[in-house]
Amino acid sequence: MLDINFIRNNQALVEKSVHEKGYSSDISAILKLDDERKALLLEVEALRRQRNEVSDQMKGGKPEPELLEKARSVKAELAEKEPKLTEIEKQLKEKISRVPNIIFDDVPLGGEECSVEVSSWGGKPEGGVDHLDYALSRDWVDFERGAKVAGAKFYYLKNGLALLENALLQFGLKKVTEHGFNFMTVPDMVSSKVLEGCGFNPRSSEQSDEYYIEGEDLAMIATAEMPLTGYHMDEIIDEKNLPLCYAGYSACFRKEAGTYGKHTRGLFRVHQFNKLEMYVFCLPEKSKEMHEEIRKIEEEIWQELGIPYRVINIAAGDLGAPAAKKYDIEYWSPVDQKYRELTSCSNCTDFQARSLNIRVRRNDGSVEVLHTLNGTAISLARTMVAVLENYGQKDGKLKLPEALREYFGGATEI
Repeated sequence: MLDINFIRNNQALVEKSVHEKGYSSDISAILKLDDERKALLLEVEALRRQRNEVSDQMKGGKPEPELLEKARSVKAELAEKEPKLTEIEKQLKEKISRVPNIIFDDVPLGGEECSVEVSSWGGKPEGGVDHLDYALSRDWVDFERGAKVAGAKFYYLKNGLALLENALLQFGLKKVTEHGFNFMTVPDMVSSKVLEGCGFNPRSSEQSDEYYIEGEDLAMIATAEMPLTGYHMDEIIDEKNLPLCYAGYSACFRKEAGTYGKHTRGLFRVHQFNKLEMYVFCLPEKSKEMHEEIRKIEEEIWQELGIPYRVINIAAGDLGAPAAKKYDIEYWSPVDQKYRELTSCSNCTDFQARSLNIRVRRNDGSVEVLHTLNGTAISLARTMVAVLENYGQKDGKLKLPEALREYFGGATEI
């Protein structure tokens, strides 16, 4: 959530970001509503002072009729105006929550097709095996029984693929802990307060990606970013303790709403998968530096796995509400001869932290909102797709990336 004073003082910048991100927030209407709130707040505060003054005057004896009448009048006015103020404040918060974060100056403008490649590694090899055909041929995945039990796009991993998932997780954990991230497991559900505070507000109801629990104020998480953001909700963290770097492992649940026509074969786009997520709370002046550090760690992971990839600076029209800037890492698919989305990392500046009241106490005693960042270490389903496509052999064996062999007792293939 943006600060209302920031919106007021930077109206043109905010309106530009709203437009470039493809949202429809009316900033002028928000400022007008805030003006109404301020005017009504002054009236309510004046009435509250009068109420207190009258109350003091009525102490110690029988009050005069005029004083009683004034007390009744003030009480009646407050009874009328306080609910109006509460309603306006509620409306204002709701409208501000729909305003996306501003974009950085180096974010490309336009839609998804305008995203800019900033680096690549590993070339564009040809050949490879189709991951789904390969996994089915080895009885490593079962979508039919997954659908029977839970519905389409749910699945069972078996044998070598289940072992590969475990090895990838252990490898990812080793990498992130080497870089100072503290490992955590997290709740698989969050409240609406946390969900909304993270900024997961779709552009339309048709794009809502979360599974909600009927009769409960809970939703299944789409990423560990959600509970990790809420971990320090309503807290003030001392400057000397920042940055706080967490690595959260969780199942992720997504309806995949709004993905019609996108690549959906096999494990690439499913309703449940496991993921290891990096998350950082840091000082505002350090967030751009931390963003590059998270990106560096992600690149190290894919280089050590030997998966060809490119890094792209995501265009404004493809950014979600919380991100001021986002990098995607896309792996090269030797089967499809194109790049496909693998991981991402985002700088959300103070957008999430303000919504969830997460602040830093500076060494001089001042308090301000801190910054949050997130980045995928290992998204296991898609990573397995990339490994199978790049390491599956025509003889049916799977050559193991060197970085994973220690988790298979030194074996070079399975």
